[in-house]
Amino acid sequence: MKYQSILIFFIYFIFDITNAQKTNLAPSKPVTEDYFGVQIVDEFRNLENLKDASVITWMESQTNYSNLTLHKIPNREYYINKRIEFDKRQSFSVDKISITENDFYFYLKKKADENVSKLYYRKGFNGIETEIFNPENYNGRNDKKFIINYIKPNYDGSKIAIALTESGKEISEMIIYDMKSQQVLPDHITNCWPTNGGGISWLSDNNSFIYLQFPITDPNSEKFMKDMQAVVYKIGQNSKELNVILSKKNNPSLKINSEDYPIVKLPTKESHYLFGYIAGATNFNDTYFQPISVTNKKDQWKLLFSKEEKIREFIVKNDSIIYISEKNGVNAVYYTSLKTPNFKNSKLIIPSIPDEVINGLYQTKSGFVFSSSRNGVEAKLYLYQNSKVEKLILPFLSGDITVDTQNNFSDKFWINCTGWKNDNERFKFDLITRKFLPEDLVPIVKYPEFKDIIVEEVTVKSPDGLDIPLSLIYNKNIKKNKQSPLLMDAYGAYGINNSPFLDMTFMLWVLKGGIVAIAHVRGGAEKGESWHLGGFKDTKVNSWKDLISCAEYMIHENYTSPEKIAIWGQSAGGITVGRAMTARPDLFKVSILTAGMVNSLRLEAMPNGLNSVKEFGSKNIESEFKALYEMDAYQHIKRNIKYPATYITTGINDPRVAPWMPTKFAAKLQKDSTSSNPILLNVDYKGGHGGRDLPLIQKYSNLADIFAFAFWQLGHPDYQPK
Repeated sequence: MKYQSILIFFIYFIFDITNAQKTNLAPSKPVTEDYFGVQIVDEFRNLENLKDASVITWMESQTNYSNLTLHKIPNREYYINKRIEFDKRQSFSVDKISITENDFYFYLKKKADENVSKLYYRKGFNGIETEIFNPENYNGRNDKKFIINYIKPNYDGSKIAIALTESGKEISEMIIYDMKSQQVLPDHITNCWPTNGGGISWLSDNNSFIYLQFPITDPNSEKFMKDMQAVVYKIGQNSKELNVILSKKNNPSLKINSEDYPIVKLPTKESHYLFGYIAGATNFNDTYFQPISVTNKKDQWKLLFSKEEKIREFIVKNDSIIYISEKNGVNAVYYTSLKTPNFKNSKLIIPSIPDEVINGLYQTKSGFVFSSSRNGVEAKLYLYQNSKVEKLILPFLSGDITVDTQNNFSDKFWINCTGWKNDNERFKFDLITRKFLPEDLVPIVKYPEFKDIIVEEVTVKSPDGLDIPLSLIYNKNIKKNKQSPLLMDAYGAYGINNSPFLDMTFMLWVLKGGIVAIAHVRGGAEKGESWHLGGFKDTKVNSWKDLISCAEYMIHENYTSPEKIAIWGQSAGGITVGRAMTARPDLFKVSILTAGMVNSLRLEAMPNGLNSVKEFGSKNIESEFKALYEMDAYQHIKRNIKYPATYITTGINDPRVAPWMPTKFAAKLQKDSTSSNPILLNVDYKGGHGGRDLPLIQKYSNLADIFAFAFWQLGHPDYQPK
């Protein structure tokens, strides 16, 4: 009887999975549109109306079904338990360290048994630590649960701006903590998003700052992420009375578009100029400047350089600007005068470095520090002083480094080093010994269970003969017998590096006998701006072709086989992974799309769509329409094709990729796929964009679903119904 009961459960479990997607199909109201003579049918346009009762019901039923299915998978709790175990081993974590000119340290700290981070302070590295703000005690807005997602102290550390958000919405409200009175001031600034709007920039009076104001914060509004404006806020003023210094309305001569981000910064406390960037989803911006003495006057902005100069980053020293340029395909560092700027005849300071991409500039008293990267996975650091370049020896081979300097009158700087196997470690540069000395605010934890895990950096030939960087993480004792479960991660957009860091999801995957491969496909910046442009608009096809080439390489080298490959794409990585699975459904067993951009023809219908046009194209331009259609995974789902098992997630509060986009993809895939593979849609009704700004346990639970689903479908024995 016991065997019979188990058999019945197994049969019902499999029957449930293979039939549920056919018995609960989404409501469909097709719309046909003409694009330059091409008729495009959108079968599930109606799902874009998230207020429609039938849409709400279907999304909720899919989510309930997905959660029931996922929670039936044996060993699902393994992931959550191991993450909590690792957290306890470390005892606490520290993030967002900021050091003021007078050596005050501010940072976020979360203990192992806590779900959110709190704000702490100490005077100097060896000072006594003091908790100054706990977001769990902040209940001034309808008892909502907030987390801190951004902090910025002023120059002397007397006040600190704290941004708070809830339920993954990212849109924030800011408060000011006063160190002298040791309390939160009455100031309450709403309609801000410092993590997506250039942060805030304190002015030299230590009592006012500049931030980007979002007039509308409802992600369902057509006016969301439109007509943003740079605002000066003085502590104590009425936050509703906006002192706008850069906006489309205030500065019509600058031809700012509704979707542009007019960000204003004071680069240093002593700077004589403010700088205004007309920013967005681009690497290069039209940039203006004005004397700080005319901050409150309109139309004082003068063009410093246009986006055609391809200036990625700059620092200001006295009356000179030092910058990284990608113009004419050359990655190098130059400088020119701010009094008489001449970018056509700037002076070359640092020539291009063979096989490296210069990607960061950091100001010091006596010069500057600059960083570079090889293939996006091997970081380098240099110090420029007295017209000489010194290559610095890093504490260990690092996949990625970040640099923090103190101020314009100090040569102190710190670095944070990470890698695929190395957790973040912090070091301070010793100016006398020219060495990096440990200065961690957290204990360095050893993971003996990782001792047999190795990292291998290889390159794979693309169809057009280029070398695609591929990062491999696996157990050194693994057998190349084509049976290893392979998790492939890919992004490839916006010129963003898929940089190394200690990802515990990857490490746990390897501990369970799997292999992790990170494909550094075109569209990213791993090999410079040319690599970005190789996966941009009409060349976007290279992104998923590169991923396919990497998967074929792993099969050819006997690491794995198609029945053992899971591909994972997040956000804009949804284009890469979505099109790889629709172009080659035979090559992958599992596809995971978290907040994936999978319906590119409809980008402009999203609040953030006009910004995304800068990267992917507009449906209103014929050549760009063709590129958008080609990269649209939703439109490339064909009937009577056996597609991989697919797990699709979205967050109802997502301000970046509208929840209806992954929902439509799930609906069409369920309708058209003829395979018995499950296609699950899971809507996080407390979350936003791909796990951003979530309480820790909620984040771990979401990742546990991905982990369990992939191993279940790849046939891992620990995840099969018994």
